[in-house]
Amino acid sequence: MRPWVSVVVLVLVAVLALWGMRAGWLGRRRRTEGLVPQLPVAPDDLGPARFGPVEAVYVSTTRAGDWLDRVAAHDLGVRSPAQVSVHDAGVLVSRTGATDVFVPAPTLRGAGTAPGIAGKVVGKDGLVVLTWQPHPDDPRGLDTGLRTRHAADRPLLVAAAAALVDAPVDTTDHAPGATGPDVTPGTAGQEEKP
Repeated sequence: MRPWVSVVVLVLVAVLALWGMRAGWLGRRRRTEGLVPQLPVAPDDLGPARFGPVEAVYVSTTRAGDWLDRVAAHDLGVRSPAQVSVHDAGVLVSRTGATDVFVPAPTLRGAGTAPGIAGKVVGKDGLVVLTWQPHPDDPRGLDTGLRTRHAADRPLLVAAAAALVDAPVDTTDHAPGATGPDVTPGTAGQEEKP
């Protein structure tokens, strides 16, 4: 076989593989739009900041309890740098290069830590995971993973978000997500790379 034929075949295979990945991502986006028909919009008045903003990496959002089932609708599957702050109205994740994510306080079901989520595995309890229910017809809800830049910010972010959950909320028939600030102490002041 001539060398140029091999090159053409390899280029065609690469183009076909890229097309297949793009088609799969677009299909996932369409399927997950039913879970989140539209993202909640942050109100003009978020109330006083309970915590933050702190630097973090928005890792991804998945179906609650299944950290490999990434949600691609509305840029929720796009990893990006972010600033995270907790307010009376909810948790605001201001992202660079992607749509901001606002988790209204009434939709928040839990806050905790985890070793990983789709797009990032860090071990121990290196990610903050917010479990929330953006659409009332989806009792399962979503898990949103965040990696704070500084380890010392992790337990503070979890505690501030968990305080929003303490308000009486009907959690009947909701899938369990991450709960409680179970963070290993002793990591304060260490800077982590996203």
